[in-house]
Amino acid sequence: MSNERIKELMAQLHSELESAQVDEETLNLARSLDVDIQRVIEEGEENENLLDQARDAEARFAAEHPVAEKLVREVIDILGKIGI
Repeated sequence: MSNERIKELMAQLHSELESAQVDEETLNLARSLDVDIQRVIEEGEENENLLDQARDAEARFAAEHPVAEKLVREVIDILGKIGI
């Protein structure tokens, strides 16, 4: 359930950022976060910096993209609950 919810949230994040027509650097940040999360939850790959990366994304979105910030915050919460 948690993994599916993370996938849903990341899809919503991408949709939100694309509709907001953000710059390519911001889109790349979201894509990189998504790829890293998928590697961790699907392949069991270790990534000690994943939560820091997610928190950095959350902070970046805080001022200009509050919906994106909320989505990333929920992803961080789920990752914490599943022990990542």
